[in-house]
Amino acid sequence: MTPALTLDEAIEIAAPADVVWRVLTDLDRYGEWNPFVVACRSTLLPGEPIVMRVRVLPWFAQPQTETVFEHVPGHRFSYGVDGAAAAPIRSRRSHDVEALGPDRTRYTSRFALGGWMAPVVRVLLGGRLRHGFHAMTAAVGARATELEGT
Repeated sequence: MTPALTLDEAIEIAAPADVVWRVLTDLDRYGEWNPFVVACRSTLLPGEPIVMRVRVLPWFAQPQTETVFEHVPGHRFSYGVDGAAAAPIRSRRSHDVEALGPDRTRYTSRFALGGWMAPVVRVLLGGRLRHGFHAMTAAVGARATELEGT
């Protein structure tokens, strides 16, 4: 997939990798801390759905169902919309967790959007998507740091 839009962010978090992983995979609690994906449910098993409510626009959280592509417990999960080369939209979203030490973790958030409609989505919603993914990345760090302090 040649992406029309790519968002890539990494932050270092002052919390152990297992705490960051717990934040990312405790999908039932997304509504408590996540400003972008305000609801989420999935088994995280490859091939299974991940059902979300995503707040791209400030006044509305749209339903979004994608497919889990990969799940490496403790390290990575990814999901998106797959399709043939001629598909209007294809996407891939990944969450990576890397221990930098016993109490420090690098969290990397990646998103790539392709397909023949992707340039239109980039123009219409690219800024909102960038804002949402950035807000979620920061919120993962804040939530993990908060849980580590309790």
